[in-house]
Amino acid sequence: MATGPLPPPIPSSLISSSSSNSHSTSSSRSKLPPLLSPSPLPRHNYQQQAQSKKRRELLLKGGLGLLPLALVESILKEPLTVPSAEAKEAVVGSYLPPSPSDPSFVLFKASAKDTPALRAGNVQPYQFIIPATWKQMRVANILSGNYCQPKCAEPWVEVKFEDEKQGKLQVVASPLIRLTNKPNATIEDIGNPEKVIASLGPFVTGNTYDPDELLETTVEKRGDLTYYKYALETPFALTGSHNLAKATAKGNTVVLFVVSASDKQWQASQKTLKAMLDSFQV
Repeated sequence: MATGPLPPPIPSSLISSSSSNSHSTSSSRSKLPPLLSPSPLPRHNYQQQAQSKKRRELLLKGGLGLLPLALVESILKEPLTVPSAEAKEAVVGSYLPPSPSDPSFVLFKASAKDTPALRAGNVQPYQFIIPATWKQMRVANILSGNYCQPKCAEPWVEVKFEDEKQGKLQVVASPLIRLTNKPNATIEDIGNPEKVIASLGPFVTGNTYDPDELLETTVEKRGDLTYYKYALETPFALTGSHNLAKATAKGNTVVLFVVSASDKQWQASQKTLKAMLDSFQV
């Protein structure tokens, strides 16, 4: 079988030069400064991304998507921490005293150790009775108002309690200036019960408020304060399909007490929830 002529041999000088160049290139690569070498994303960046994601989830769950965009953006930049309140995710009967008026309940009296607003003097102390089996839940920093005390422009959550079988409780505080320009206004100065719930309704339901959901309003006098009481049927609310609320104004703040329940919880606990609502006072 015929074959073509073989290629001429490569000169040894070229082989040596090529080998030297290859070694030189490899050597120079290995000597690149560390700053030019690829490096993994710093660990703290991963932590910041995780915190940002968690904050956004809490905003949605807490109904704060209703807040102005500028405020939401400022909240998202805050560190994700919980306030130093004495919130305990344990049954309240293990550490709260029995209610003097009804030993089947315990008495919660809010003090400066419980919330940022109370420590700042922005909210007056309040109290209510609660079944011994309920648990006090921690309030995230972004929902507690800790980031803006003592001059918050939007409502915040003071305390939260839950019981899987009976329902949920929360106390929400709103700066008075959000509802009226009159300093130290009473709840009557702000308006009638329907006007007040129109402003605070989304903080009862966790999303939106429809006037057709309002079943009943009551005006109650207790000491120097007037309280507006509400019964709402809220089939689309995030908090629950049944909501009871009570509001009053004192100092620079309107304080809103809310108990909520699903249909199943309401059937078993509506009498208990009404007793809790009636007991609330500032």
